[in-house]
Amino acid sequence: MTTFRTTSLQACIARFHTGIPGLVELGAQLQGLDTSTHADAFIQLYEQCYPLIEKAMWSEGAEFDPLLDCYQSLFREQETLLQQRADTTHPDDKRHNFILSIPVADRPPHLRACLESIYQVCKQFNYGGNTAGSWDKVQIIVAEDSRDEKNIHRHIELIEEYRQKGLQVIHFGQAEQYALLHALPQHQRERLGNLLTTQAKDKFYLKGQAANRNLSYLKFLQLTKDKDRTLYYLVDSDQSFCVNRQTASGEEVVYALNYFYYIDKAFRHNDALMLTGKMVGDPPVSPSVMAANFLDDVSAFFSHLASLRSEQPCQFHDQHAQKPGEAAYHDLARLFGFENGPSTFPYQCRLEGMHDHAACLNDFAQRLNGFFFGEHLTRKTWFSYGDGFNQLTPARTIYPGNYIVNYAGLKYIIPFGNLRLRMSGPTAGRLIAAEIKQRFAAINMPNLHRRTTEAGLLDDFRPGVELGQEGIDLSNEFERQFFGDLMLFSTEALVKHADVNKPFEKALLVKVIAQKETELLALYQQKHDAIVEKNRQLTRIVFSSGHWWVNARKHTPALDTALHQARAFIDNIDRNFGEGASAWHQIRSETHRAQRTQQIIEALLHYREEREVWDSLF
Repeated sequence: MTTFRTTSLQACIARFHTGIPGLVELGAQLQGLDTSTHADAFIQLYEQCYPLIEKAMWSEGAEFDPLLDCYQSLFREQETLLQQRADTTHPDDKRHNFILSIPVADRPPHLRACLESIYQVCKQFNYGGNTAGSWDKVQIIVAEDSRDEKNIHRHIELIEEYRQKGLQVIHFGQAEQYALLHALPQHQRERLGNLLTTQAKDKFYLKGQAANRNLSYLKFLQLTKDKDRTLYYLVDSDQSFCVNRQTASGEEVVYALNYFYYIDKAFRHNDALMLTGKMVGDPPVSPSVMAANFLDDVSAFFSHLASLRSEQPCQFHDQHAQKPGEAAYHDLARLFGFENGPSTFPYQCRLEGMHDHAACLNDFAQRLNGFFFGEHLTRKTWFSYGDGFNQLTPARTIYPGNYIVNYAGLKYIIPFGNLRLRMSGPTAGRLIAAEIKQRFAAINMPNLHRRTTEAGLLDDFRPGVELGQEGIDLSNEFERQFFGDLMLFSTEALVKHADVNKPFEKALLVKVIAQKETELLALYQQKHDAIVEKNRQLTRIVFSSGHWWVNARKHTPALDTALHQARAFIDNIDRNFGEGASAWHQIRSETHRAQRTQQIIEALLHYREEREVWDSLF
């Protein structure tokens, strides 16, 4: 007779039953079971317990750490019961296997953080169980796209390190990618060039994250053993499987979501083909669409700082300050259907222990230029439990760093990667939502998005952003953002008037794109003018108003360094958004716009044709 141990469940009920409604009744059910009871009855008690603990854990004033420890132990204990049941009456585990793909290009620090987060989720929740030293139901592909051989070797070393820890990780190198691509029949390969790259073998690096991600699909096909019980999880290297929460001492990162458990349930109990999780942490957009509101917040910080004394204990630690809402980081949030919130959000100092405002300013200033790599110091997104993890809502945007498909969903690719435009996920999302409706859904399983790492900007690669001797140049990314917006909002309008299952009519395409081009040019001009004026205001506040940090800089080397960093930030804003900004000249150039517009028209005209060829692979 099998004995089912429920030690963690009993301990959880005993400790928290007075404060969590429903646990007393759950305890009574547990006492009513004996050793002869079928395993299913025990397992069901854990299913009932999870939402009770979750709701308590994420409520204000909760004993978060003890609850999280209890929560994780419950999943591990339930997994033990599932394994015992499999050994007796249920040898066939109907839960999904996961194959994850992490495209990576010259980003060892990010890859380490991503792999560590997957390891922690497996370790803390034990989805699928761990036999023979590795987790059985989770497999990871690291899809290589690096140019630097040193970084490739660092990636391979990380993969081996995490293999030793129990993760099933494989390195999907460029030679293997090239071979898989060329194993396709030539007529298919040629027609899929825009999706899977036409890059020559000796230049197969940096073909772009889209092509690199799409090539992972070929590896998915090779690794799949059971089409009906495999899910494919696409994640970027700067994503981590954890979330953030605000505490009295600042931001805390926690492994509090059992991603594989809830995503498996979602696909087993719904008819979804594709799920996407959002992101918390750094905004999932380019700095080119955040500069105006960031300048507002930086100016607000310095204005507040001017009213305080240098040696006074730091006042920038208000954990009860209003948190930014969804898309609060975006200068053009209304384009996406979001209302503008407060005009500014306060900076939350990250320093711990007793420190003064001079120390706060020094730390703030050294972080300022991280903005150009996507870090927003004042409008970070925070995790919200909301209605829990079982609720699915209609989606219209794919987050390329956090989406999951089943085998049938592999057809719904993110296209147009050859154009190298921003907003490819939202654009694909509009097309896919128009095609499969509610079978494309969002789930409350966000990843933590971190643009920069502790290694610093010099050890981070970000396509479209160049760090040179004269400063930071994001003109490439800025240009790709404008035309990515043009493609997105043209597509959004297009699917309202055309059948996405048929080729689009060229006349309609030309008309819609021309209209959106006019609208976006006007909005970008307004934003440009605002940024120029806001940058002038910031310069006056920091350098021309005689505040204490200027008066003390000659006697305080740290303050002098901070002001040099502030000056570098202001100069970088002018370089990238001012009158002389090269991206701004490209956007206003009729000749350049005509070239880009034609590319967009051609891509949308051939979308259906490319999809048909792609679909045939599955």
